[in-house]
Amino acid sequence: AEKQVAKLLPKIAKSVEDEEFSQVLQEERESLNQGVEALEAAFEALGKRPRAVACDAMLGLVEEASSVMEEAEGNAVDAGVLAAYQAIKHYQITRYGTLASWAGRLGIEEAASRFEEITQLCKDADVRLTEIAESQ
Repeated sequence: AEKQVAKLLPKIAKSVEDEEFSQVLQEERESLNQGVEALEAAFEALGKRPRAVACDAMLGLVEEASSVMEEAEGNAVDAGVLAAYQAIKHYQITRYGTLASWAGRLGIEEAASRFEEITQLCKDADVRLTEIAESQ
């Protein structure tokens, strides 16, 4: 799912006009990398090898954002893309929050801690996106 979003970010960043929104999107690249690293570390702690699997839910959210970029014009692009990207953040919050709980229950404290950190990064980005949306 994170790799699907990583492919979308450069396209979104080019489509938006709002500088603050563009800045949030640039910062998101680092957050995505941290998510992938945390997932890899959790698999390693379990003695398993991670493998990429397409996430149907994320594919749908990415498609929604792509559709908005193709169909909207003017200020509607920023508003629509922001809403679509915020839906992606909400999905990430639920997934990383769940992973943090599962890792904690399995006694993989390092992974649980990393997943909690990423969940908080996603929540922080969501707050910033809401502030941008409400200011326009």
